[in-house]
Amino acid sequence: MASKRYSTVERSNCVACGTCVTICPKEAIKVIRGCYAAVDSGICIGCNKCGKVCPTGCITLVERGETK
Repeated sequence: MASKRYSTVERSNCVACGTCVTICPKEAIKVIRGCYAAVDSGICIGCNKCGKVCPTGCITLVERGETK
């Protein structure tokens, strides 16, 4: 059963530091072309560990079915 929530990244605020990549227990986050992080919502379990360690605060949780 999929989580009701997943993390999403506000790309314009992301500094591609990779902190979120290292903390993700499901390896659901990748840094794209050294520019920003992207979350695979199909893998993300909504634990928000990435959002808690993000130095810019650009990672938030959203409800599945919501668009941001």
